[in-house]
Amino acid sequence: MIIALTGGIGSGKSYVCRFLAERGISVYDCDAHAKELMRTAQPLQEQLLALVGDDVFRDGVLQKSVLAAYLLQSEAHVQAVNAIIHPAVAYDFEHSGESWLESAILFDSGFDKRTHIDKVVCVTAPIEERIRRVMARDGISREKSLEWMACQLPQEEVLRRSDYEIVNDGIQALAPQVDHLLSFISE
Repeated sequence: MIIALTGGIGSGKSYVCRFLAERGISVYDCDAHAKELMRTAQPLQEQLLALVGDDVFRDGVLQKSVLAAYLLQSEAHVQAVNAIIHPAVAYDFEHSGESWLESAILFDSGFDKRTHIDKVVCVTAPIEERIRRVMARDGISREKSLEWMACQLPQEEVLRRSDYEIVNDGIQALAPQVDHLLSFISE
């Protein structure tokens, strides 16, 4: 069974993945693997250079700020970058041997259609908590946090498309929710 863990920026997906790891479940991190593939896969680098421009890599190192600026210019830019990266990540996941994956933009990007997924788990958190987390984690302003959130599907839409919810609001205990999720998955 293939399980996808999703949720908007700042929802705490990575934190939930730690609870899964404590229970012996390894989760394929799509974002981390996408970054790794952009760093190591020559065909991806060549395609990004052709699309974004020579500034996207400096001495072979991906310039995140250049890529981010390109992505924020338009939805067409997002789709063009996704069309390069997501097939490579889907292929990598399918050959990883993992049965769990984490993807913040599972539905936004159409990644859920690129690979077979049996169940989708959505990690949710109140918007103000998400903003606080993103600001603290990335050292960015409230406005920039909101800008990034606006680039993703609304949390309510992601939840509507999911099979299960984990509430990561800093109040409800996560361990019992993760244990309940594992019972739900095994049914």
